[in-house]
Amino acid sequence: MSAQPPVELVLPFTGRWIVQHSPASRVPSHGTELFGSSHAIDFVPVDANDRSAPRSLGSVFGTEPPDAFVGFGRAILAPLSGEVVRVHDGEADHVARRSMGAQLGYALTQRSRIRGGAPAIAGNHIVIRSDGALVLLAHLRAGSVRPRPGDRVDAGDAIGECGNSGNSTEPHLHVQVSDSIERNGRGVPLAFLRAGAPAWVPLNGEIVVV
Repeated sequence: MSAQPPVELVLPFTGRWIVQHSPASRVPSHGTELFGSSHAIDFVPVDANDRSAPRSLGSVFGTEPPDAFVGFGRAILAPLSGEVVRVHDGEADHVARRSMGAQLGYALTQRSRIRGGAPAIAGNHIVIRSDGALVLLAHLRAGSVRPRPGDRVDAGDAIGECGNSGNSTEPHLHVQVSDSIERNGRGVPLAFLRAGAPAWVPLNGEIVVV
């Protein structure tokens, strides 16, 4: 039996981003298949020097405010046309945790977030349905989510802003395709369209510029 073909998406942003947790580097990309995340990918906004934020005492020894990061509030766009079937907003954008100590402490609270379900993991998020597939865009900035359930969006429409809500250690965008975003959801392969070349999945550490 042939492998399931990927759902093709347009890149849901502009600017400069670095790839993390890519399914092109390993599957499951986030180390788990829970919540349909087996083929998910993360994009972190960066500056011209490929930094998400300048280094500070907080980045080494503690935490940092999310608005210290270059991508916090950057526009997020619909990666395909479809119907908005789920919207969640109102989760706070919490502090960023780049230091080893802060990340370790955060990791110890992971079980409680899993018990909290999709809102605790995805934070503020949007789910778009197209041809039976569900496309999740997660960790959006509090108060930035524009569509409402039942709305129709077209690829490239502004739908929210990059934030640091949910299971996130710094502002970034999580994108996945799945049959459900609940705990037992099954992930679906994805790929991104680009001009003059076949659709692809960027590798961990790859810089994507739109």
